[in-house]
Amino acid sequence: MLKGIDPILTPELLMHLCAMGHGEWVAVVDANFTADYLAHGKPVVRLPGLSLKRVSDAVLSVFPLATDVAQPAALMHVCHSDAAHRTEAQQAVIGLVNKAGFQSNQVETVERYAFYEKIKDASLIVQTGEGTAYGNAMFCKGVILL
Repeated sequence: MLKGIDPILTPELLMHLCAMGHGEWVAVVDANFTADYLAHGKPVVRLPGLSLKRVSDAVLSVFPLATDVAQPAALMHVCHSDAAHRTEAQQAVIGLVNKAGFQSNQVETVERYAFYEKIKDASLIVQTGEGTAYGNAMFCKGVILL
């Protein structure tokens, strides 16, 4: 245990997040996501039993969003739905991005298969226990000034 660190951030997850540089993406995906298949050798850290919101909140507690990227967060668009439709889990992620000082329009909505392509740019995949469909998000790491 470390003081001030969210206890769900495992040593393995902290190691990977810390090793990432600015401009790299982390994917936080649901329990049904084909993480191993799409990882192509990238690390996959599993946090079963935890929601997309809970894991995203923990990750964003140590991971600044990029300010030099127009949309430093992304969600998978719900197929066959209105462009503005958001699931409860997705709305929770938007709330976390807002809490981090960003606007809702800085969260990109990505079509399902385009999201799978975007995963190729991720340095790390964190698989949650999120059971709702389309419970997938990505975050771009910003610069940490010391």
